[in-house]
Amino acid sequence: MNGFKTAMLLAALTALFMGLGYIFGGSGGAMIALVVAAGMNLFTFWNADSIVLRMHNAREVDERSAPEFYTLVAELARRARLPMPRVYLVESSNPNAFATGRDPEHAAVAATTGLLNMLDREEVAAVMAHELGHVRNRDTLIMTMVATIAGAISMIANFGLFFGGHLGGGENRPNPIAAIAAVFMAPFAAMIVQMAISRTREFGADKAGAEISGNPRALASALAKIAGPAQAVPSVASERNPAAAQLYIVPTSVSDLFSTHPATEKRIAALMAMESAPPRRAASALDPARR
Repeated sequence: MNGFKTAMLLAALTALFMGLGYIFGGSGGAMIALVVAAGMNLFTFWNADSIVLRMHNAREVDERSAPEFYTLVAELARRARLPMPRVYLVESSNPNAFATGRDPEHAAVAATTGLLNMLDREEVAAVMAHELGHVRNRDTLIMTMVATIAGAISMIANFGLFFGGHLGGGENRPNPIAAIAAVFMAPFAAMIVQMAISRTREFGADKAGAEISGNPRALASALAKIAGPAQAVPSVASERNPAAAQLYIVPTSVSDLFSTHPATEKRIAALMAMESAPPRRAASALDPARR
């Protein structure tokens, strides 16, 4: 299913680029746009994770530079039976985390310093287990490509808004079609994001995270703690590219247009229902008896 969504996303991007090319340059412009879109699709597929990490100025860490955090992720990955992902820290007071990468063999997980400072160890483990749940469910390819492609669409919209009004209409005569197209580009990018990503993926990652960490209550507690501050504290990366907010475990204040997250209250309720379910809950990833 994610492969189909990715193909549809790439097709939508190609059609969008061709349409803009035609508006700005006629049939010749459409052909140039087709070549550009094809190149961008290929580049994004292989490099979207690197783009997202650079977007956040993420710093890769290991067991020497961040021993506690790195060891925690390693234990969770082992429990999830996943290859060890690359581990990153983002210097930001916005409490959040995300996963990226085209498949489990090329995955990376990241947390902000704000999240690590706000949560206790059990809660951090639950949050990172949620991100590994995205990796295990193979959500990361479509999430990562959406973040980079929708960012490109927004960039084109800004370019068209400031410059497109004078393309194709003569030196001093504005082109109203180009200007109108630019105005509608950002909402169209948001529509692509919302069509490509189902809100059910967050429930799925919550469920997987609770299973991996063995602690649904800790994940519910973490969501309750960070939901408010994530809205109140600015995220530089998502302000520059609002579509990046769909990567995060909780939405930021600039992500309403691009919203792909269910209500936090509903996610907490689902996790608490798991906590109270009759079947035996797995041992916590941080259970001292397991170390």
